[in-house]
Amino acid sequence: MSQLSCHVLDNTNGIPASDITVKVFRLGSFECLAEGITGADGRVDFGDTHFAAGNYTLRFLVAPYCEAQFGQVFFPMIDIHFTITDKRHYHIPLLLSPFAFSSYRGS
Repeated sequence: MSQLSCHVLDNTNGIPASDITVKVFRLGSFECLAEGITGADGRVDFGDTHFAAGNYTLRFLVAPYCEAQFGQVFFPMIDIHFTITDKRHYHIPLLLSPFAFSSYRGS
């Protein structure tokens, strides 16, 4: 079983993005496996949940943050799909700005 964490960085303001709800789903399922809210450091650690090999979705509910920080919402929700293949810790950062986002496999 693998562990998962993520964080959100506000590229526009150069700060961690706090108070963003993040949910984890098995890809194609509507059942939420884990949920957290980014802290002051922009991070969520789903340490109590262990994930088997498979395809998953991290859903970032960014609308309230974007409205508060950018004054508008273009992407109200961002889904990042990824695959867990082996037993390790997976870390997935999200880089956020008003009209763009990107992600990568972190360490």
